[in-house]
Amino acid sequence: MLTILGFTMIATFLVLIMLKKMSPIAALVLIPALFCVFVGKGAKLGDYVIDGVTSLAPTAAMLMFAIVYFGVMIDVGLFDPIVRGILKFCKADPLRIVVGTAVLAAIVSLDGDGSTTFMITVSAMYPLYKRLKMSLVVMTGVAAMANGVMNTLPWGGPTARAATALKLDASDIFVPMIPALAVGLLGVLALSYVLGRRERKRLGVLTLDEVLEPETETVLVGAGAGASGDAAGVAKKAAFTGGSGSGAGTDADLPEADDDFQGLDPHRATLRPKLYWFNALLTVTLLTAMIMEWLPIPVLFLLGAALALTVNFPHMPDQKARLGAHAENVLNVSGMVFAAAVFTGVLQGTGMVDHMSKWLVSNIPDGMGPHMALVTGVLSIPLTYFMSNDGFYFGVLPVLAEAGQAHGVSSLEIARASLVGQPLHMSSPLVPAVYVLVGMAKVEFGDHTRFVVKWAALTSLVVLGAGILFGII
Repeated sequence: MLTILGFTMIATFLVLIMLKKMSPIAALVLIPALFCVFVGKGAKLGDYVIDGVTSLAPTAAMLMFAIVYFGVMIDVGLFDPIVRGILKFCKADPLRIVVGTAVLAAIVSLDGDGSTTFMITVSAMYPLYKRLKMSLVVMTGVAAMANGVMNTLPWGGPTARAATALKLDASDIFVPMIPALAVGLLGVLALSYVLGRRERKRLGVLTLDEVLEPETETVLVGAGAGASGDAAGVAKKAAFTGGSGSGAGTDADLPEADDDFQGLDPHRATLRPKLYWFNALLTVTLLTAMIMEWLPIPVLFLLGAALALTVNFPHMPDQKARLGAHAENVLNVSGMVFAAAVFTGVLQGTGMVDHMSKWLVSNIPDGMGPHMALVTGVLSIPLTYFMSNDGFYFGVLPVLAEAGQAHGVSSLEIARASLVGQPLHMSSPLVPAVYVLVGMAKVEFGDHTRFVVKWAALTSLVVLGAGILFGII
């Protein structure tokens, strides 16, 4: 019964948000609460929610301060050179823009954190998609898939979890998988090329004169209040401007050459060019500390955000203005994470996850025993979407590995195969980072889900096929 209720609860949630009958936050809270009553454990709902919130509180804290930190870094101009390079490559060609999105997301994903990857990628690419009227779900889908492939890095999470659960060395799992993951990344780039051609066919290749028309409704990414903390200047500005940014764009304000094509206002008052190398060193130090695990990630971002604000904006009104500028993103994402805590708390507290995983494993035919690595790879695609990485790697993977060992399949093969589902996992409603992505891109979660699921599942299958072809799995 718990197995059926578990799958029904997940299916109900997905259907309602994809049909836009409920908002994600409402669905994440109300649906599990209702099913908790169905299970007959409504009296324990409070305990389940508190357990879920407790487990996700560090993640919520990390996201809150990471948004503030990277928001400040975007404000002060740390990523402007990267953005200019990507935009110079992309110009006004939809095909190049989609491919550039995949490349940028893959490069930034080297830090191992999906939230920061999405913040930087969306901040750089959103103005282009908006002004060219390109599909924003293409941006979110391509970024999520590129990050999903790169999420398998040993410091990204899944590989470390698999190594811990099966008592293996992370490098023994990851290094042999590199060729298959490289093929998966090439698959994402090929898919971005196809999607880019589709967008180019729909929109055509525009000239800069056509793209850079005056527009007063698009808020500048990274723009904000002036040094005095006056927030009035944020409200309405042209998304692309070569002038002072003091108002709506005019013909005289528009760039005259490709080299001046900007996605971030180059004259925004929050820029701190004299502190560029300090900010770059601070960011490198922060990412190094995160990879080396010198301190818990939430603590690192808390310290980093406080230091970045203090050094770049020493006056209190300026600090308040920066916090206010990023408050909406912080509230949206942290609210979504705590709502997801209800969902995961009920799933785990009622025992639904355990019953679902045991049911799936028990229904694997005996004849598939010698092919447990392949079975694990296939199962990882839906299972890492419907449950958290912790639930899959610590709950399901050991059972699969034990079944494989009984048929002569090594735990290493099982562990490698378990990484296959990550391109789809990064768009799971149980992954906090995806709410950063859709929130900053102003995309409905249901629209993102409808678009990305089929392509992400295909990418996962490409990784699995490459792993089998190369003899890795």
